[in-house]
Amino acid sequence: MSRAPVPVPLHQDGGTAGRVGESTPRPDGVLKVTGEFAYASDLWHEDMLWGHTLRSPHAHARITAIDTAGALATPGVHAVLTHDDLPAATHYGVDVADQPVLAADVVRYEGEPVALVAADHPETARRAAARIRVAYQELPVVHDEASATAPGAPVLHPGRTDRTDRTDRYAAHAPHPNVLHRQPVIHGDVAAAAPTAEVVVTGTYEVGMQDQAPLGPESGLAVPAEDGGVDLHIATQWLHIDRQQLAPLLGLPPELVRLTLSGVGGAFGAREDLSVQAHACLLALRTGRPVKMVYNRQESFVGHVHRHPARLSYEHGATRDGRLVYVRARIVLDGGAYASSSPAVVGNAASLGLGPYEVPNAEIEALALYTNNPPCGAMRGFGTVQACFAYEAQMDKLAAALGMDPVELRQRNAVARGSVMPTGQVIDAPAPVAELLRRVRERPLPPERQWETAGGGPDLRALPGGLSNATHGEGVVRGVGYAVAVKNVGFSEGYDDYSTARVRLEVVGGEPVALVHTAAAEVGQGGVTVQAQIARTELGVTRVSLLPADTRVGSAGSTSASRQTYMTGGAVKLACEAVRAEVFRRCRERLGRPGGELRLTGGKVTTADGEVLASLAELLAGDDAVEIELEYRHRPTEPFDLTTGQGNGHVQYSFCAHRAVVEVDTELGLVKVVELAAAQDVGRAINPGAVLGQIHGGSAQGLGLAVLEEIVVGPDGRIRNPSFTDYLIPTILDAPAMPVDVLELADEHAPYGLRGVGEAPTVSSAPAVVAAIRQATGLALERVPVRPEHLTGR
Repeated sequence: MSRAPVPVPLHQDGGTAGRVGESTPRPDGVLKVTGEFAYASDLWHEDMLWGHTLRSPHAHARITAIDTAGALATPGVHAVLTHDDLPAATHYGVDVADQPVLAADVVRYEGEPVALVAADHPETARRAAARIRVAYQELPVVHDEASATAPGAPVLHPGRTDRTDRTDRYAAHAPHPNVLHRQPVIHGDVAAAAPTAEVVVTGTYEVGMQDQAPLGPESGLAVPAEDGGVDLHIATQWLHIDRQQLAPLLGLPPELVRLTLSGVGGAFGAREDLSVQAHACLLALRTGRPVKMVYNRQESFVGHVHRHPARLSYEHGATRDGRLVYVRARIVLDGGAYASSSPAVVGNAASLGLGPYEVPNAEIEALALYTNNPPCGAMRGFGTVQACFAYEAQMDKLAAALGMDPVELRQRNAVARGSVMPTGQVIDAPAPVAELLRRVRERPLPPERQWETAGGGPDLRALPGGLSNATHGEGVVRGVGYAVAVKNVGFSEGYDDYSTARVRLEVVGGEPVALVHTAAAEVGQGGVTVQAQIARTELGVTRVSLLPADTRVGSAGSTSASRQTYMTGGAVKLACEAVRAEVFRRCRERLGRPGGELRLTGGKVTTADGEVLASLAELLAGDDAVEIELEYRHRPTEPFDLTTGQGNGHVQYSFCAHRAVVEVDTELGLVKVVELAAAQDVGRAINPGAVLGQIHGGSAQGLGLAVLEEIVVGPDGRIRNPSFTDYLIPTILDAPAMPVDVLELADEHAPYGLRGVGEAPTVSSAPAVVAAIRQATGLALERVPVRPEHLTGR
């Protein structure tokens, strides 16, 4: 097999360069920008077949017959599989095993897999799949809350409580069979408090379905092994959860299902669920040949989950001086055809649905529906993006009703250390919400009319519509808007969240080298860089190598929830500390010096005063390396009570504020985001350059939701725009100036005091942009993305 994963060398010369707290170049950066990096879609085996999936053209239909004879008769075809050919378990899921590997009798969304083909050429596989004849009887489509809960509505998952997975916990509290999960939060006494509110504002808001839009498509290569197992090279976010789901489907013990991470071209939540994994492995085991599968862009749109579209209704009551008295909220998320991670998304939306504000009384209801729309699950922000758009619009509406500055209103109600969240959890780390708002507000505004040039003609790039020459400044008005958000870090609600690291310190060529092995998926976030920085810092070496992420080492959990630097970084730190302690033990034993503080620096063991006692080359001579594998866990959390929503559900909170400056062509409905300034508390910046990159990237993704990105799904459940021609994402021409203020207020409960960084900027950026458009136009704008017709009325 060529272009297979190889160890990533992270050697860096130069004293303390590349340690914790220093901006450190990515080891894969040059390879990626020069096109030499091997992604999963580049994997190759000289003996491989190509797999293809036949998918349903209907959003809801009964399968009455499947005829595979035409496909099997196609020259070059080696296997055709349907539900009847599955060897063991037939359903899977991240949280609830409700999704069939191949549809048996009913399809529940457009694009659901029905059959698989393996052939010696990808075009042969596609042509053969097209020759499979499937007879469907179309059924009524459930597409929103009204159609899901109406009397006589089709029940999409009958018999939910008959299964033995965690569905029982959710189904028992669901008010309707098509409600996947419902989480209320009751805080204080809203009924008693509401009459005391002097100003009340209400609003109903909608968030469209956003795609993660990773540039790399779903892809993988499954290779059958002589021991009856399978080796899968895959682009994923969580190797071990993939294996946990795959082993029962393949009828194999977990140790015979071996996964290795391949090059990942972006993720953002799209790779938390299975896509090609089970299909490629099933075909490989059936044919006895390696099988490669790669989705095209249209298939990718139905082959992974998306951000939940939502409808949110809020009521805020306050005193005349701007103190919040109560909030009522109802958040309805469209989970699509299968559960994916919807229950956890509901928990986030409910528990963080009031934002970073002190609210003494609250009633929140969040729920996710089963519908015949595309399945929805994890995406950057994970339930808080939808809620933040609504509660920040409410804060602006309340400020207007009070005649108060919107930033001042937010600061007056901002949480701080010691504040109590609506779940009853006390914030026990820095929460500088008011300070973040102050910083973005006090930043100088960019100059107006930046499109004007000395030569007299406009710089079209600085105008709404850009190079399309839509305007020369006529009808263009400016607006400024603010938003602030809270996002949890790590897995919540009692989940056993841990990560594993194996660290080996040895001597190679007379020089100490640290080898770090974790299963953490590098999806572009820079985790490989951070792991090496930690090893250099803790072990005092300059040479570090990371072994490929695979299932030969314990789980690292998912690369999601802004958790990998916290969790896998914590595991690497813990393992390095144990390796260092063993080195010190050997040194003390060798020198007969039982006491005294020792340090590791520059490949040498020294006293606190700098006296060199021994070199690592001496202590680790021959085969006497030190290797230790350890697990790191954060503080325990607990599930939210399913009736009251109370509980210490989160391990850490992250906060980010944005100020957006926009210019709007009110005649054509075009928007130019001029500046998107951010301020975020990161606890400790392990790699400051990467921190800025995360904040910029998250901000740009929120900008996309605000004015561009939406998967348009019709009432028939079909996607109208499954391509990057029609699904628009921000390009370099859409990217505004993005100045950032980084605060480093250490969270004493976290490794190095750090906070997860990647998600919070996505949460607050979209509502800030829409707030700026509202300020420019005077329009209510209660839906994202904001489209030209929303601004022009045409």
